[in-house]
Amino acid sequence: MRRILPLALSALMAVSVAATATTVHAQMGRRGGQGGQGGQGPGDDGAAAKKKQRDAEWNQPKAPLMQLRNAGPCPYVKVLYDASRYVQFKDAKESAAQAGFTGEIQSLSSGCAYKSDEPIKIRAEVLFQLGRGPQAQGDKHVYRYWVAVTERNQAVIAKEYFDLPVTFAAGQDRAYARETIDQITIPRADAKVSGGNFEVLIGFDVTPEMAAFNREGKRFRVNAGQTAQAGQTQSGTSTKQ
Repeated sequence: MRRILPLALSALMAVSVAATATTVHAQMGRRGGQGGQGGQGPGDDGAAAKKKQRDAEWNQPKAPLMQLRNAGPCPYVKVLYDASRYVQFKDAKESAAQAGFTGEIQSLSSGCAYKSDEPIKIRAEVLFQLGRGPQAQGDKHVYRYWVAVTERNQAVIAKEYFDLPVTFAAGQDRAYARETIDQITIPRADAKVSGGNFEVLIGFDVTPEMAAFNREGKRFRVNAGQTAQAGQTQSGTSTKQ
């Protein structure tokens, strides 16, 4: 699925980004959590080693663009802390017993490629851990997250939202989803503009209350809310990191 983000360039941005290039392109593809199962021919001595290497690469994804030579440093790609977790609470009560659907960005890997005065192309893979608390209604939920391109520590150039529909298996309160954002393209005015001038931020679409909860470093223990009889005094109270 291809996404096109319109940019509104300021006079300042026109210095570092090509004034005639006014779009950032983001193409997103989703992969299954288990990966492919391509086989090797029997009798090949190197088959087992190749399969092991392939499985290792899938379990710890590394964007192939990281291996390419670039004209300069890659843009920083990181998770915005205030939007790194998604926690619903019934009646705004911060307790495990009142938790609805939850989510957390578990890991992020990225790579980029560019040379001469070509645009910067970035690829990122994000692993989400998603949860279903005692107050969650049903076994399906659509999470929403965003990807933003910014000047480093300054203004947002472009931002796009993506929906992540999740279905929890019967009897399960946890699920994982891996998203591949392939690709983000940042135009440059000339070869002197390096990737170090930009950042790519990723986060959940959260409410102000969720952002404040994250900002204060609050979280629940891993087994919070799994058993009602555990009581809020043991696993139902939030703690700060």
